Amino acid sequence: MKKLFYIGIIGLILFEIANVYFIMPMPGSQRMNSIDAAYFLHTWRWVFRAVFGAMALVGAFVAFRGKKWEPYVAGICILAVAAVTYAANFKMAADSMFYQPSVLTLKNRIDNKVAKERLVIGVEVNGQTRAYPIKYIGYHHQVQDTLGGKPIIVTYCTVCRTGRVFEPLVDGKKEMFRLVGMDHFNAMFEDKTTGSWWRQANGEAIAGELKGKFLPEVPVMQLTLAKWMELHPTTLVMQPDAKFQEKYDSLSKYETGKRTGELTKRDFGSWNDKSWVVGVEVNGGVKAYDWNQLQKEKIINDMIGYLPVTVVLTSDKQSFVALQRATPGQKLSMKNDSLYDEGGCVYDLLGKSHRKGIPDLERANAYQEYWHSWKTFHPNTKRYK
Repeated sequence: MKKLFYIGIIGLILFEIANVYFIMPMPGSQRMNSIDAAYFLHTWRWVFRAVFGAMALVGAFVAFRGKKWEPYVAGICILAVAAVTYAANFKMAADSMFYQPSVLTLKNRIDNKVAKERLVIGVEVNGQTRAYPIKYIGYHHQVQDTLGGKPIIVTYCTVCRTGRVFEPLVDGKKEMFRLVGMDHFNAMFEDKTTGSWWRQANGEAIAGELKGKFLPEVPVMQLTLAKWMELHPTTLVMQPDAKFQEKYDSLSKYETGKRTGELTKRDFGSWNDKSWVVGVEVNGGVKAYDWNQLQKEKIINDMIGYLPVTVVLTSDKQSFVALQRATPGQKLSMKNDSLYDEGGCVYDLLGKSHRKGIPDLERANAYQEYWHSWKTFHPNTKRYK
């Protein structure tokens, strides 16, 4: 019976550690394909706890009636279980470390207090525009909002440097999500209805009843607030929640890549795991552009598959955009953040033509990410050289 107590104690400790190990950034955990094991442990967590807890309870009577030091050892074991359980479920749980804003405050450009050099994720839906500073959503991981009459969820993962916006709709119904952990260094959300786990990088359900489904993605742009306001003068801007000011301040150097933490630092070289790239998706084709090279060339006319694409870095050296050119033969150049072709056509950074009768250029999805993130979630990506 005494052995049963210690087996139960060891089982409880190992289970609680394993339950967070696979979904948090611990040594080796994020480089394994362990999502199915993690979801199994999470789904059956109360069964594991009940079985090991019952074993410990049955053997506790004998363990605590042992000779000399044995009751003290049993007591220490109980305290160890309590400490590990508390740490795993409260201190190390993702949704206990990162919170959504208690109040979402939005201001127009006149009343806005956010510094204009800050990077934002800009969103436009049905003619309405909003800007969400990375400094804020990087901490929150998700912000729920309504834009252009549609519900949206603005997400960001600082470990992957991925900003994505989705409609939180599953089979046409609005869903609520909580941050549950990460897989391959990317944030995961759990839906309230089925408990399925969703990947932040592409909105895919990767575990649970809804595995294989995708959330509808909303196109975004990553620019400085100044550049976003220049393109969208009537935009509203997310303001800081004073409750989390200390958390925001801890990310003050994140946008420029000057943080020193292993997970969120920048490698200033090229094509290393923590190097920055601009990943572009267009009609199923994907390609990555080295940030250092883009800073040198400023504008890159390229082909992704059979589609002509131009990637542009603006004069602030932080904002970027990708546009589909009209034809492969069309070459774009840039002056004062306006785009020109050889025929004299002029376009702004949104692809809008300045000449009557000349059609606009379409935007392509473009994201700034760490190279390890882009190549993990786009295994068929090409590299621009």
